[in-house]
Amino acid sequence: MGAAALFLAAALPLSACGGSAGAESQQQDLSGTVKVDGSSTVAPLTTAAAEFYAEEEPEVRVTVGTSGTGGGFEKFCNGETDISDASRPIEDDEKSACRKNGVTYGALTVANDALTVVVNKDADWVDCLTTAQLKKIWEPGSTVDNWNQVDAQFPDESLKLFGPGTDSGTFDYFTEEINGEEGASRTDYSPSEDDNVIVQGVAGSPGGMGYFGYTYFEENQDELKALQINSGKGCVAPGAKTAQDGTYTPLSRPLFIYPSKEALGRDEVLDFVQYYVDNNADIAKDARFIPLSSRQAQQLTSDFDQLKP
Repeated sequence: MGAAALFLAAALPLSACGGSAGAESQQQDLSGTVKVDGSSTVAPLTTAAAEFYAEEEPEVRVTVGTSGTGGGFEKFCNGETDISDASRPIEDDEKSACRKNGVTYGALTVANDALTVVVNKDADWVDCLTTAQLKKIWEPGSTVDNWNQVDAQFPDESLKLFGPGTDSGTFDYFTEEINGEEGASRTDYSPSEDDNVIVQGVAGSPGGMGYFGYTYFEENQDELKALQINSGKGCVAPGAKTAQDGTYTPLSRPLFIYPSKEALGRDEVLDFVQYYVDNNADIAKDARFIPLSSRQAQQLTSDFDQLKP
């Protein structure tokens, strides 16, 4: 783009959601399909971005799948998708698969998350658990199946566990931070790649417990209770402030999208990601995600500028 076009892009008025993605979309009608898959945690954010973008470019179709972070990277590295949603960084074996298939990419941090441990809303005996207690419940080989085994002061209530499946980045993150090794978990729980299934399981079980991204708790807080976590410095509740300032440890984390550099060579993909970046704060607010800090937002813009073709 020439200097005049860049000036035009900077001078364009903002829409209610923050404005156009760039001068090119103002100069021509875009069309085509942008394929996104991956993390069920990040999916609501990308879906919100897609819905806002459709108001700007109705001829561009953005599809958002939820096969989990691992499943999403598998498709992405096979060249089946343009963007991969991820609730953890890409791993070495996934990097190798991408290299093998000639898929290059960049990582963009698009929101923050407070991975949230939830119980049934009527579980009035517990408000906070230590990370040691969580490990006791979720570690490989654990036989804890009653709340009074977690703490003798808790009632004789059956403990029923629900959580993400093994393709989930949330599963990877939780097991590494709580159990000390990624993928290390008891297996006798009810797994699902669909966080809404976990919501239903915990809400329908008086002694139920599960974990997922903070957004899903916010959407279902009438049915669930979020637990505070004590990692050694007192009980801290999940939330926007505690995720941004780092006090909600060890379960606060960044969330990512991974655009393919090859896909960014297509106007519709480049324009959609530019829109996602430019309007990130409004998209996060609308989708009830924890927004980036000002420093993170500046880094996002810088990272995307370096990624563009």
